Amino acid sequence: MDTTYDPLYPPDPQMWLDLDESERLDLVSEYHESIEEECPSPSAHAAIHVAVENQLAEHLPSVEAALQRLRAEGLDRHDAVHAIASVLAEHVYDLIQGPSSEGDPNEPYYQALEKLTVESWYADYSP
Repeated sequence: MDTTYDPLYPPDPQMWLDLDESERLDLVSEYHESIEEECPSPSAHAAIHVAVENQLAEHLPSVEAALQRLRAEGLDRHDAVHAIASVLAEHVYDLIQGPSSEGDPNEPYYQALEKLTVESWYADYSP
């Protein structure tokens, strides 16, 4: 596999999933360092970025649909991944606080993704 990562272009799903998790984290971190993107916690940023890429590589329908919708609304792929990552980070935070109900703990995440738009991302997460 090409040992670079550019979030503007989807990585080959099988090649991505064949990488060790630490390799994925390194690739994402190296990309963000190369563009000098500032964030408060580079390692947390890379981890959530990788989680979204993993979900896309696994063809999780809700995540793929959100990516397609955000792209159709004008975001480039990198910003769309960030928008989805914002929702995922909030969901993980909520899970850490304790499950809110019985059933699939990811259902609130899927529902939030269905509602995610460029406008709601800007309003709720202020990129």
